[in-house]
Amino acid sequence: MKKSLVIVESPAKARTINKYLGRGFRVMASVGHIKDLPKNKLGVDIDNNFRPHYEIIRGKAKVIRELKNASKDADVIYLGPDPDREGEAIAWHIKEVLNGKKESIIKRVLFNEITEKGIKEAISHPTDIDKNKVDAQQARRILDRLVGYQVSPLLWEKVRMGLSAGRVQSVAVRLVCERERQIESFVPQEYWSVTALFDGFEAKLIKRDDKKLTISTEKEARGIVEELKGESFRVDEIEQKERRRNPAPPFITSRLQQEASRRLGFSAQKTMLIAQQLYEGVDLGEEGPTGLITYMRTDSHRIAPEAIQAVRAYIEKTYGKEYLPQKPNVYRSKKTAQDAHEAIRPTSMRYTPEYVRPYLTEDQWKLYDLIWKRFVASQMHHAVLDQTRVCLVAGRYTFQAVGTVVKFAGFTTLYEEKTDEETEEEKRLPPLERGQVLSPLEIVCKQHFTQPPPRYTEATLIRELEEKGIGRPSTYALILSTIQERGYVVKEKGRLRPTELGFLVTELLVKSFPDILNVKFTAHMEEELDLVEEGRLRWIDVIKEFYSRFKEDLERAKEEMKNIKEEEVPTDIPCRRCGRKMVIRWGKLGRFLACPGYPECKTTMDFTIDDAGNIIPSENNEYVEQRCPACDSPMVIKSGRYGRFIACSRYPDCKTTMPLSTGIACPEEGCNGMLVERRSKKGRLFYGCSNYPDCRYVTWKLPEKK
Repeated sequence: MKKSLVIVESPAKARTINKYLGRGFRVMASVGHIKDLPKNKLGVDIDNNFRPHYEIIRGKAKVIRELKNASKDADVIYLGPDPDREGEAIAWHIKEVLNGKKESIIKRVLFNEITEKGIKEAISHPTDIDKNKVDAQQARRILDRLVGYQVSPLLWEKVRMGLSAGRVQSVAVRLVCERERQIESFVPQEYWSVTALFDGFEAKLIKRDDKKLTISTEKEARGIVEELKGESFRVDEIEQKERRRNPAPPFITSRLQQEASRRLGFSAQKTMLIAQQLYEGVDLGEEGPTGLITYMRTDSHRIAPEAIQAVRAYIEKTYGKEYLPQKPNVYRSKKTAQDAHEAIRPTSMRYTPEYVRPYLTEDQWKLYDLIWKRFVASQMHHAVLDQTRVCLVAGRYTFQAVGTVVKFAGFTTLYEEKTDEETEEEKRLPPLERGQVLSPLEIVCKQHFTQPPPRYTEATLIRELEEKGIGRPSTYALILSTIQERGYVVKEKGRLRPTELGFLVTELLVKSFPDILNVKFTAHMEEELDLVEEGRLRWIDVIKEFYSRFKEDLERAKEEMKNIKEEEVPTDIPCRRCGRKMVIRWGKLGRFLACPGYPECKTTMDFTIDDAGNIIPSENNEYVEQRCPACDSPMVIKSGRYGRFIACSRYPDCKTTMPLSTGIACPEEGCNGMLVERRSKKGRLFYGCSNYPDCRYVTWKLPEKK
């Protein structure tokens, strides 16, 4: 009997696949990449055609040894990492470390869904490793390494340690910064509306003397209200239209991240982590590990014919024939879409959200329910709405009322896509006839102001990156996570705001590296990587074209980039200890006031800048009741990189710091600690016990003081 070895990258995936393959198969996991560029050096030989120097990842020697031992008895070796560029590279490196085996027995298999059918079909139709995909992944890795490992040290030298630059992440930060500048420079324009309120509906003023009307002042608005007093309103025009609303296509990666952000409040990274779990397999009791969704990194709307057949049968049985269109709904993918994978969908219509709920965590179920409903709705009948527009004439003024009535709910019975823009609730109008005269209950005017563009949410930033062709759906989660972890961007009330550091680094990089920070140039590089994958362009040519321009910018930046560490901006604020005029400097936590007499005088102060641009020293420290345990001086509340904390008021002479207590006792039984404010690496506020590490109680939500 033949012995077959199947190697995938994930232990969870290995467990699920092992369930479906019979005797003669052994399934093992590489646990992700086994080779990569070195961590502590560039790892790319620039002078030798950018040859990459891969090395075994630390800790993977044991895994490789086990794979080699298992391969000795195998007649066939199937390499089954994820079916994308990254998975292809993992398969390539596994093949390299198994170089003692004949190439003819090593096969590549693509698991688009982790189901019995999907696995057996992939095993029965093996292929070879796609070298073009490997080259495309390698080109991206080298490009990112050239930028990250040569620009980041420049930022360490000129700004501070720990910063990073990236070919795509820096463009994402630039977009957030540019949006913030638009908001800051926005000048609101005043305008007024006039509305007539009737029994059951309202109509808005749109024209005067048959010309579109804009009301700029309160005086004008109140003058119109006065003029309309006593006027009768006549129904001049009634227009009725039947309107169709079509369902949204099934999810691709970027759309799933956006919708999970809007509906569920999930970060892109969290969405992809949970989607990976649903793809690799969840334990369904007696059924064992089962893959619930198809591969979650895709930009194609394609659906397999058998899946369409199954969902149409489900719709007819569950909702009735009237909800099923005559022909399946077909959705076009973008020209740049990689059509190898289907859209994200449930692997079987048998696994309804209700059926799998007992086996899933709350977050897993929420995401699966979203994917399920979106997929089913995508193949349902469109909704039919009756839209009515009524024009009413009062003297020389024209008012308009719009109402919508749902005639047939169609797919909206199950699911409707959310949008980032707020829309007015659809209203129903009472029966009206042309020529009918109405008397308003009241005519009101209201002041409004034009609004600046909103800050990006994770969903809208992903949409912007996607529309501009920057990065790929599989990279968005990592990009959004990185720019927040590095302190370039913070999330406030669900929206992304650039920090001072984000503005500073972006300004330096835009000036020194105009190509890297150029949106069109970055999108062009993505197109070239796609051409490498298609075999129409050599990876080495992409790197050479990029580096010829990048090298010039890098050499110039080393000489000309502003050194923020050494920069001191003079102010008129005297040092409270020695009287010298303080200067503004940059530190780990941002800008601060410092005495130029350092190290003789070590006085520092926080500051703010008012609307007029004046520097306001933060002298009014917020004192707490605690005394410094080191010198018995008063303690004050300070703000730092990881949130608020308590520090000695005699800083820098005394550098004692303590977590900020909430005044609420730790709920853990037998613990005498207090809950204190802390922040995660991503900047999210949480509360932990002051007795850590003896007590490890933590909570995201502060308990009530009872």
